[in-house]
Amino acid sequence: MEEQEFKGRNEVFSKAVRAGKKRTYFFDVKATRTNDYYLVITESKKKFGDDGTPMYEKHKIFLYKEDFDKFLDAFNETTAHIRTIAPESTYE
Repeated sequence: MEEQEFKGRNEVFSKAVRAGKKRTYFFDVKATRTNDYYLVITESKKKFGDDGTPMYEKHKIFLYKEDFDKFLDAFNETTAHIRTIAPESTYE
């Protein structure tokens, strides 16, 4: 896992989580012009073009602070359900 802090631009904080060889998740805190903060979650997948050159496919979710609690509750409930129905799996 990598952690970085940014000064200046609208990026305030970033944390990268490597998930396997071809996937990385980025958790970026950004600020609006009025210093209102929000979270951008990006999934980046490494793919290869027809000529073999690497490229990255990215998917983003923008999460605003008024939705943090609802998002976290749903995330926790969903992951707990998965752990209940698949208890033999290993989690790190």
